[in-house]
Amino acid sequence: MTDPAEDLFMSAAQKNKGRQIYTVSQVTHDIQLLLGETFSGIWVEGELSNVRPASSGHYYFSLKDESALLSGVLFSRTAAGVKFKLEDGLKVVCFGNIDVYPPRGQYQLIIEKIEPKGMGGLQLALEQLKARLEKEGLFAAEHKRPIPYLPARIGVVTSLTGAAIKDIFKVLERRFKDVHIVVAAVKVQGEGAREEIARAIEDFNLFNRTAPVQERIEVLIVGRGGGSMEDLWAFNEECVARAIYASAIPVISAVGHERDWTIADLVADLRAPTPSAAAEVVIPLKEDLESRLTHVLQRLRAAFADALEYRKKDLLELVHRLRLSIEHLWELDGHAFAAAQAALQRVNPAVLIPEYKDKLIDLARQIYVRMDQYIRLHGAEFSGVTEKLSSLNPLNILSRGYSVTFKLPAATIIKDAESVAPGETIKTQLHKGSIISTVTQVQ
Repeated sequence: MTDPAEDLFMSAAQKNKGRQIYTVSQVTHDIQLLLGETFSGIWVEGELSNVRPASSGHYYFSLKDESALLSGVLFSRTAAGVKFKLEDGLKVVCFGNIDVYPPRGQYQLIIEKIEPKGMGGLQLALEQLKARLEKEGLFAAEHKRPIPYLPARIGVVTSLTGAAIKDIFKVLERRFKDVHIVVAAVKVQGEGAREEIARAIEDFNLFNRTAPVQERIEVLIVGRGGGSMEDLWAFNEECVARAIYASAIPVISAVGHERDWTIADLVADLRAPTPSAAAEVVIPLKEDLESRLTHVLQRLRAAFADALEYRKKDLLELVHRLRLSIEHLWELDGHAFAAAQAALQRVNPAVLIPEYKDKLIDLARQIYVRMDQYIRLHGAEFSGVTEKLSSLNPLNILSRGYSVTFKLPAATIIKDAESVAPGETIKTQLHKGSIISTVTQVQ
């Protein structure tokens, strides 16, 4: 007799003959291959929900429509190129591949490109940033300052190889040759352009804080020639907008052509439609100025002549009345006439002016002597105060090896390590020059 247990085992083995048994990993792998082959390079339309940015720079979210939900992931290398803000409720069109995440057995869309539905990505990013900065008051009219008339020193932030700087030089040369121009050469498009533009504006302001009054920049022209929205994008970046807003020097924005508008135009104190127009706004035509001066001089001469004629009539009337009075006095009494003549002599300007002139000279001499005595008496005290002020001069302190660190782009002094975070940009001012750094760790 055979063992029943053995018979049962043989029966199960026979039943399993011809069946292939998969592991979970095998099934998941095959599904992954199948989905990858079937759904590779597809466009998917949906609404973003549950958007979750990770510290790694990846973005995780769901794409949904009326009846279904699809998980999606945007890895950091792709997310870095997305200009607009990913937020719940935004309708988008995504390009990518369906893949399976084996640890969870979950399929998801690996996104290689993402666009807002019905609007370009750059246009949406522009509208999002514009709305946020306007809410903060960066476009407010009360913040805008007047552009100085006929400035002696003009700062220009642009590329040295572009058409903008040539147009500005050409206009300024034609209109007024005596103006002094200081150019900060920067990239105006591509990687690093926004940082260079913002830093140049900050550096001009930093220079003005320590420069003598006669050497300070009175107005800034920030801009470039025309191009596509992508070419002009550096002037739509937030760091550039905040650098213009924080500038103590009035800023004229001159980006692109007349039809082009950027965030920089909205923040600046004045928007010029082109770089050439900016140069025409900041410096009047010398011939126009001379013509205006000639006209003013003509009006002044005419007004002076009218006033002189009016006073001449008054003077002749007074002389006539005085002569009548004197003749009357002579008729009455010779002694009274002599007294009146002496009184008139005492108020005669020809007599009074030399007397007052001598008094003024004497007073000036006394003031000079007393000032000289005062300076000698207080000279030692003044020297002591000067030495004390010199010892408190921040630049002298920096020369002894110390430094001052600012948080960019606001250029506020950092007093506490907790006021900065990893990834932020800081500027360290040394005795000679400065250093721009990115914070990697805060202790």
